[in-house]
Amino acid sequence: MNAKSIVETFERDAALDEGAGERFSGYAIMGVPFQSAHVLALRRFSASSIGPAYTAVWHRNPSGAWTFYSTVAPDLSCARYFGAQVARNVVAPIDIAWVDSSRLRVVVGSAIEWHVALNTSFATWALSAIARAIPQRACRMTVILRVMSVAAKLMLNAGPLNFAGHTPNGHRFLANPMRVWLIESSDAIVDGVNVGPIGPLTPQASLGDLLLPQRGLFALGRSHFQRPPSPGRARMSLTLEHAGASKHRRVLKGRHP
Repeated sequence: MNAKSIVETFERDAALDEGAGERFSGYAIMGVPFQSAHVLALRRFSASSIGPAYTAVWHRNPSGAWTFYSTVAPDLSCARYFGAQVARNVVAPIDIAWVDSSRLRVVVGSAIEWHVALNTSFATWALSAIARAIPQRACRMTVILRVMSVAAKLMLNAGPLNFAGHTPNGHRFLANPMRVWLIESSDAIVDGVNVGPIGPLTPQASLGDLLLPQRGLFALGRSHFQRPPSPGRARMSLTLEHAGASKHRRVLKGRHP
């Protein structure tokens, strides 16, 4: 079954894990670093325990400032957990369209047009098989997540990864990838500028304990967040902007994946 079909089936049948905490189910471009020091990431959660389904795109510019674009308000999306490290939160329309079985296009209002091509390898097949074989209860065990993080680092050549840790707002996060793909190629225009070729960064991009991969990765899975033990630890940037849809879509120049 191709990536498009797998993702669409997963999204259609998305279900939340049982238990306490704030829970999400969906898919993500875990992160794509560009040699220009831009970073992009995507979160599409078709099931959420705290509100409606939503889509978010994260962008870090070369100076290190993060902008989170989301289809819902910040307190119901990723900024709820990572907002303390985010300079701008923008509510904007986000469109995800599959070009074929392994390529997708992401358009964020008039700000971003992003093309991504997926691929598989023996490593992604093996990690996906192992992840799906782990019992649901064990998926929340820190030791299991650490083993998966190390395995992903060694097998995918994506740099250090953390599937458990704390967000900038103080929440504890647990990430449970169930299927993984490599991002073979990616092109993007951000605010009218082509961000150039992909490539690892020094230092590696991060948000709190969450390390964004040094090689583009796409994953299906579930995430869990636990509130800080002390409410005083929770912080959020409430800088909020609204963006309308672009009347004229920008078109990437040069190679498309």
